[in-house]
Amino acid sequence: MDAVVMAAGEGTRLRPLTSTRPKPMLPVAGKPILEWNLEALAGNGFKSALLIVGYKKETIIDHFGKRFNGIKLHYIEQKEQLGTAHAISMAEGKVGENFLAMNGDLILPKKLISDFLSRNRKAKAENSLCLTRVNNPSQFGIVNLKGNTVSGIVEKPKKSTNNLANAGIYSFNSEIFDAIRSIEKSTRLEYEIPDALKLLIKEKKVHGFECDDHCIDIGRPWDLLDANEILLKNMNLKPEKAEVEKFAVVKGPVRIGKGTVIKSGSYIEGPCWIGENCVIGPSCYIRPHSSIGNNAHIGNAVEIKNSIIMDSTNIGHLSYVGDSIIGEGCNFGAGTKVANLRVDNEEVRIEIKNELTASGRRKFGCLMGDGVRTGINVSIMPGRAIYPHASVSAGSIVRNTIYTD
Repeated sequence: MDAVVMAAGEGTRLRPLTSTRPKPMLPVAGKPILEWNLEALAGNGFKSALLIVGYKKETIIDHFGKRFNGIKLHYIEQKEQLGTAHAISMAEGKVGENFLAMNGDLILPKKLISDFLSRNRKAKAENSLCLTRVNNPSQFGIVNLKGNTVSGIVEKPKKSTNNLANAGIYSFNSEIFDAIRSIEKSTRLEYEIPDALKLLIKEKKVHGFECDDHCIDIGRPWDLLDANEILLKNMNLKPEKAEVEKFAVVKGPVRIGKGTVIKSGSYIEGPCWIGENCVIGPSCYIRPHSSIGNNAHIGNAVEIKNSIIMDSTNIGHLSYVGDSIIGEGCNFGAGTKVANLRVDNEEVRIEIKNELTASGRRKFGCLMGDGVRTGINVSIMPGRAIYPHASVSAGSIVRNTIYTD
């Protein structure tokens, strides 16, 4: 059985993080989102995967190449991102009669895929959807069932007693391509897979199977922190060939990559992921659910809390980073502080597509693109974004989004 992974989108709601990389290449718990997906496929015996790429496709192709974990990889460019149905249609003639299709911005446990495929085999299903229960049905495509047969799909209902949502994982045969040819563009000017499914439901039996395991959908910035925490809690984390100096403390499950030095006086509290060839400390505090990339430097008396720090970033001494996502190659001047809690204790709002959006989180720091530089004693207010390669002058208070040309 072949797999089709839709990985062409930018992820505009995740800017500035996606200004320099496609959404599926955002790192979570030490790996890109797409790598978690491919590992799940490899763990279920898939030998071939077709990756639908588009936005900054070279980032994906250069990272994975032609083969990953025993899976032969093929790439097709979706030059215009015209929706999920359009992406799947590009696989016609390039996959077998039956294939698995999935969104590339999901993080899937291996067991979820194996259970989904097992239920398909038992039911002898030809076309099916993987379903998951959600807390807020109004944000998802809700699927109505009669037994295990799909009777209808309602997109983002204002009110619904049903909370079974389309998880973005499908098992299809070639009939899906005929259905896609029959649909028109949606109000978003895209060809949507739910529209094709609605046509298929009228003519064929389409199955729906609720997942026992939970897949993680990365749609908004705070989803990255949630996913990072969940994955770190469930990983077998331990130091590799790293140097931990005398009087440094490593407590709980912590992955420390080879070539990394943990300097004296540092206190690292797991679960945490620390990459290769990093310098940590002296006398810094890395708190739980933090993920630090390769070649990073966390300086003297720095505190990192529940954050994702990407490769080759330098957090200068006497700085604080809480509940934040920091891009590659950034440099924090000494004393840079990222505030993660509003003075009024209200939930943090984050600018998404030029609108302030409620995050549902009481604590959230900043989103920082690649290559940002801050001077000394910079203060960044909760929920602010700084776009790639911006420079922030010494002593500044960042109260609004900082854009770059």
